[in-house]
Amino acid sequence: MALESTAEAPAVDLGTRLLSYEKFWRDHYTWLQTCGYTLRPRYHPEWVPSWKGTKKNWVFCEDAQDFPLRQIIDATRALNGELVALKKLSKTDHPYEVEICQFFSSAPMANDPQNHCIPIYEVLQVPDDEDLVLLVMPFTRPFWNPRFDTFGEVIAFFQQIFEGLHFMHKNLVAHRDCNSVNIMLDPRPLYPNSFHPVDKGRSRDYKGIAKHFTRTQRPSKYYLIDFGISRRYGPDDDPSDEDIIVGGDKSPPEFDSGKMERTNYKCNPFHTDIYYLGNMIRNNFIQSSKGFDFMEPLVADMRQEDPTKRPTIDEVLGRFAEIRRSLSGWKLRSRVVKNDDSSFVGFFRTLAHWRRRLWFILRRVPAVPLP
Repeated sequence: MALESTAEAPAVDLGTRLLSYEKFWRDHYTWLQTCGYTLRPRYHPEWVPSWKGTKKNWVFCEDAQDFPLRQIIDATRALNGELVALKKLSKTDHPYEVEICQFFSSAPMANDPQNHCIPIYEVLQVPDDEDLVLLVMPFTRPFWNPRFDTFGEVIAFFQQIFEGLHFMHKNLVAHRDCNSVNIMLDPRPLYPNSFHPVDKGRSRDYKGIAKHFTRTQRPSKYYLIDFGISRRYGPDDDPSDEDIIVGGDKSPPEFDSGKMERTNYKCNPFHTDIYYLGNMIRNNFIQSSKGFDFMEPLVADMRQEDPTKRPTIDEVLGRFAEIRRSLSGWKLRSRVVKNDDSSFVGFFRTLAHWRRRLWFILRRVPAVPLP
């Protein structure tokens, strides 16, 4: 299920007040500190805006930045100073999420290199609401941010996400919502000095630009997140007769109203997971960038109208391995160009790309940067 964004419209005095959903975090600031997590100054119970009594424009002040998701907040982990995310979760609304998260975050699952489920550091029970818990996890970025530099970087991304879904399916868990919103990048290798959790282009202290490396320079890991509508099955369960739950991507053919009536609103969520990944690749790469035609046959099969005709994730991995072997080193090191890139900006990106490319070739840096 895609996380809900804020709907409150900007106002002239927006920075001087907390939004309605932010008050939960202010009210639990002190408790979170005792748990080892410190929120930004904006959420301190005695917060006074830093621009009060000055000529500063509140828009440019760090403590005016509200987090754009209602269920999520950033925090600093006292143990090591790491930037983490806290996700507020209703056990009534999502009764299986904690169990599935802990299943993949516990040994031996957590130590498997093919496990790409977001790790959960701990689960905090909210003291004044028995139904609410907070999941503590690494703070991530959308998988496309920063933008991919080379085709090899994208191939590394495809490889990891296919492996991640394969790991889930092998362990009899269907994600059921693995659309582009729920695939994230672990930014720590790329941003050794971190970044601001709201304005990700700025430094963590909000005083400058967040400097980063490319994925080829610092190979990074990708995570599947948000298991709110995921399901874990037993060896004898039949997932082909599962009630349909529509996730963030509402385009799978089995979600068509007419087809849902004919199937009695049932489907096999493992087949739908395959569609989701194929559709993500189609929308975010094949249709939006140049040169990804080599993925079209596989993606077309992953998006088959008849769910039973889609390849299994084992078959996807096998076919993708053949695709990867067919790509030359020249192709893998080539720059990813988006359809809407301007020629002016593209010229300077090409110059920077070739400088890096020659350096990587001379130093024999792998064209497909896997962590």
